[in-house]
Amino acid sequence: MPGTSSNPTVGARPDTTVESPFVPVALTWGVWSLFAASIAVLVANLRAGWTWELPGLVAVDGLTALMWVVVTFFSGIVHSYSRRYMAGSSHETRFFLVMSGFTAAVMALVAADHVVLFVSLWAAMGLLMAELIGINKGWNQARAAATVARKYFLASSALLGVALLALWRATGASTVSGIGAAADTLGGPVWLVAVSALVLAAMIQSALIPFHGWLLSSMTGPTPASALMHAGFVNAGGILLTRFAPVVTVDSGLMLAVVAVGAASAAGGKLLKSVQTDIKGKLGCSTVGQMGFMIMQAGLGFFGAAVTHLVLHGFYKAYQFLSSGEQVHRTSPSGATADTVGRLTSAVGVTVAVLTGIGGGVVFTVLTGKGANVDSGLLLTFFVVFTTLHAARSAVQHTSLPPLVRYGAVPVVFFPAIVIYAVVYEGVSGLLTVSTATTELTLLHGLIAVGFVSVYVAIETGVHEQSRRLYVALLNATQPASDTLLTSTEEYNEY
Repeated sequence: MPGTSSNPTVGARPDTTVESPFVPVALTWGVWSLFAASIAVLVANLRAGWTWELPGLVAVDGLTALMWVVVTFFSGIVHSYSRRYMAGSSHETRFFLVMSGFTAAVMALVAADHVVLFVSLWAAMGLLMAELIGINKGWNQARAAATVARKYFLASSALLGVALLALWRATGASTVSGIGAAADTLGGPVWLVAVSALVLAAMIQSALIPFHGWLLSSMTGPTPASALMHAGFVNAGGILLTRFAPVVTVDSGLMLAVVAVGAASAAGGKLLKSVQTDIKGKLGCSTVGQMGFMIMQAGLGFFGAAVTHLVLHGFYKAYQFLSSGEQVHRTSPSGATADTVGRLTSAVGVTVAVLTGIGGGVVFTVLTGKGANVDSGLLLTFFVVFTTLHAARSAVQHTSLPPLVRYGAVPVVFFPAIVIYAVVYEGVSGLLTVSTATTELTLLHGLIAVGFVSVYVAIETGVHEQSRRLYVALLNATQPASDTLLTSTEEYNEY
């Protein structure tokens, strides 16, 4: 910046062709070895129904095996990426040690059965992620971001502790599986306190509105930490509700409340993203919305869909964060090209997108049976249609192909994608020990569907930008904590 000077704090830019230190190399190989072992466990579960438990302490079931594969794969990718990203940093070894510890904590969490072990690992997972966010102790902003995150994570852990203590007292069971087995006896004030604390803990962990502040304040962390956070940490809210599905599904009114909070965050995340200009900020707002979808699917009773969503979102968001640097390089289309695209997509493109969305919903219903009856499955199918329509319209608008080729390619690409999604959904549902808990449709379900359509149309047409008050409110809601903002490269340039 004019009038300022920058003093290097580390020295010359590192030579990344030099062999990496031993610790990062060893931990990277260790994580990939865990990935290979996790695949073996998952295959054994799929082919022979293999499970293992240490009674009263840990239990390895289908969900555990699946999450082990997912978490170690994401962690392996991030470890490998970080060997170059963190090369030459004075924090490199500590970063790898904390990242590997975080991976181990998540793997242990999804296998934990005793409630004390479960809540302890939940807290450890949060504290390790906060450490990753603030890995550079020399930046005031990084330390502030870590402090913000730590407060939220400790609050989530405290709420989970309250929930598990209440469930322990109500059922007399000290294990997650034991509480689930005794869920039929639950009800009354103690259950209400427990389940409310449980849902709030999941909302904080998954950065649902209004608890999204910690996520948007965490962008000062290294990009690999952001990738790991979005791919394998915020998803923990869905895992929590799935593990305690028998408790959550005791009352249909509670499930409806979960649908409502998830829907509010899903729609709100899309609105927040629409006013963001920062690349990582946009991805963070997108995660707020996607986690809302995940929680909403759990509230609808489709825990298999929630787990499928968190897995696929993890793949997508890890890629988006690790490739976020490439998004800086943009080529603006010429005025003629933009006008042509606008005219073509105004009619034919919208028609193609709508028909593709409806067709995707039909394919999903045929393959899964969801949406064939008038119950919460119909709303699930509606969101499949809605998501397919949105993705198809984005492809029509932004794909640099001749119009006719573009319109023909959209259904050819998206219908197989829906088939893959349906197959993955059925496979994941088969791994879970909890069954689908569909509920009757209510007026609120209908209002949620109408609300989503309204928000989507408002954003596409720019209606939300015509109100200065609304625009400013959305912009303010996307702002991280002020003391976590990096305002000048001189504040954090290490080289």
